[in-house]
Amino acid sequence: MNIKPISSPHVSSARRVDDIMKKVIFALLPALGFGIFLFGWSALFLTMVTVLSALFFEAVCLKLKGGAVESYLRDGSAIVTGLLVAMTLPPYAPWWIGVVGSGLAIILGKHVYGGLGQNLFNPAMLARVALLISFPIEMTTWVNVSPFFTGLDILESFKITFSGAEISDAITGATTLGFVKTGFSQAQLLPDLLNDYSGFLAFIGWERGSLGETSTVLILLGGLWLMRQGIIQWFIPVSLLASITFLSTLFNLIDSTHYLSAWVHLNSGAVMLVAFFIATDYVTSPNTPLGQLIFGTGCGVLIFVIRSWGGYPEGTGFAVLLMNSVTPLIDHYVRPRIYGRTRDGKPIEGG
Repeated sequence: MNIKPISSPHVSSARRVDDIMKKVIFALLPALGFGIFLFGWSALFLTMVTVLSALFFEAVCLKLKGGAVESYLRDGSAIVTGLLVAMTLPPYAPWWIGVVGSGLAIILGKHVYGGLGQNLFNPAMLARVALLISFPIEMTTWVNVSPFFTGLDILESFKITFSGAEISDAITGATTLGFVKTGFSQAQLLPDLLNDYSGFLAFIGWERGSLGETSTVLILLGGLWLMRQGIIQWFIPVSLLASITFLSTLFNLIDSTHYLSAWVHLNSGAVMLVAFFIATDYVTSPNTPLGQLIFGTGCGVLIFVIRSWGGYPEGTGFAVLLMNSVTPLIDHYVRPRIYGRTRDGKPIEGG
């Protein structure tokens, strides 16, 4: 029997999970494609491994839970997770890093908590941090970018990804953040280079790093398109980027030889990817605009603190996971007033 409710309040939406995921995939493709273009076949192989592994682990978990495997696989959430995991990995990482990363993201980051919409931590960031702690060498081997290609053919790239062949030292090097963290005496001699030239290269995409850490402008355009489509709102990206900009500018003015400028912070590492595609995750971020502003600001502050004084060059993964853990607390104290009640939950007299 169909019953049509006539009393308010009721909320309905025509937007479906698969529609949201398709748009997120579409927004990620330009930056991902540019990363594959820069780093070559190995980047494509690794992306294929992570996505296929994510789909495999998703199917296994759904089968064990007795759910409708095909319908859930079609919603695109596992593909998005696989793509985000790939974009947080070094492009020349071995295949098993991609498999382990997808397994951590899907199993521990998602289905341990009950599946789609019930996870406490962002799956891709959980996988990134776990891999970084467990396999620091594989997760910090970066490839120098030469214009248009790395110079390795498809066979060499296949061997590096799947056969454990070593990368030549001639085509490896540290990222900007890693260079500052490990070679600080040189950084002091080249503050202008680090604060201007390197940031410009990262903005257009000519920067070593993970697949999702190359072209700032393409990630930014993808994020703005998601805003235009109404998939994400501005509260988290703007507050996250604004807090990093404020702190880095302040400390750079105090001592430019020890603290990078806002330009480099915004164009290095995974800041842009996190701001638009990871911190904005519906499930692991607060529900209210004010809560999202607090969440984004907290992420930005933690990223700057970890980068400046922590043991790791990059702090995005740790920052997101820490703020994910306090999201329930933010939602508890920052929540909209219930209709007919005061903000502390008491009924309104005469309401």
